[in-house]
Amino acid sequence: MFRRKLTALDYHNPNGFDCTDETQFRNCIVWLEDQKIRHYKIEDRGNLRNIPSSDWPKAYQKYLQDLNCPFGVQERQEAVDWLLGLAVRYEYGDNVEKYRNCQPLAASGNSDKAADPLVNLDSNSPDFKAGVTALSNILKIQRHDDYLVMLKAIRILIQERLSPEAINKASHNREGIPVALDKHILGFDTGDATLNEAAQILRLLHIEELRELQTKINEAIVAVQAIIADPKTDYRLGKVGR
Repeated sequence: MFRRKLTALDYHNPNGFDCTDETQFRNCIVWLEDQKIRHYKIEDRGNLRNIPSSDWPKAYQKYLQDLNCPFGVQERQEAVDWLLGLAVRYEYGDNVEKYRNCQPLAASGNSDKAADPLVNLDSNSPDFKAGVTALSNILKIQRHDDYLVMLKAIRILIQERLSPEAINKASHNREGIPVALDKHILGFDTGDATLNEAAQILRLLHIEELRELQTKINEAIVAVQAIIADPKTDYRLGKVGR
């Protein structure tokens, strides 16, 4: 499942790489750090390069943490796929001019039909899980065991918070009306003038929220009334007598 990315990185054995083989796995991690990612200074890579050491898993765990990888040691396939994606990104960044001149592949005969990217989506693939996890971390969405549920939550948040309409609405700040606090009776005394003013402000904000809620309730009632105000009678369902 890593063959395409390993090939793009010029790995020596992209077709035979076995992530479950401990030796191959450790050698691949060291190769990625030495040749592509280069997050550590050369003198700081000793623990990671010490492949036979029993402390290597600890060094690997620290390496993932230092890279801010969203996956842990136990999620081996997902973590490897994430590291490969990071390496590919760095590889492109180091050779922008080289890849900028690459010619796109010839379009297939069915190019006139827009393919739905979700048709062949494999929700169990490491690529899918890594992408969903990365998005959930960026958007601060709670992790879930079902990645499709996480994807649905991401979609809802993007539609409600990051759509052009939502951004446009948020960018227009409502201009408030000056309010004289001394004209509003609080109804109780905290014994501190500053706390009294803060309580008055909180009460006014609460009243504003209640007004907005009442407006939405009224809109819902009007919408329901529009549906039931003009019922259609089906005379075929009625009968006279027994």
